[in-house]
Amino acid sequence: MTINSSEDFGRAVRDRRKVLGYTQAELAAFTGFSVSFLSDLERGKKTAELEKAIIIANTLGMDLELNRRG
Repeated sequence: MTINSSEDFGRAVRDRRKVLGYTQAELAAFTGFSVSFLSDLERGKKTAELEKAIIIANTLGMDLELNRRG
């Protein structure tokens, strides 16, 4: 999947969380991040902290890879 925006990333995280059957509250409890942070991340809030976003993606079993274009 190609991610071109914070909204794309948030949607991918939300979809993966739902596939795994976790609520935001369960994921928040497991990671120590707030439900409000997870909600912001899944809605694509542009100010979400990158390190936390990467931790959430990794916790959900998502690999992040950057590729150079061209």
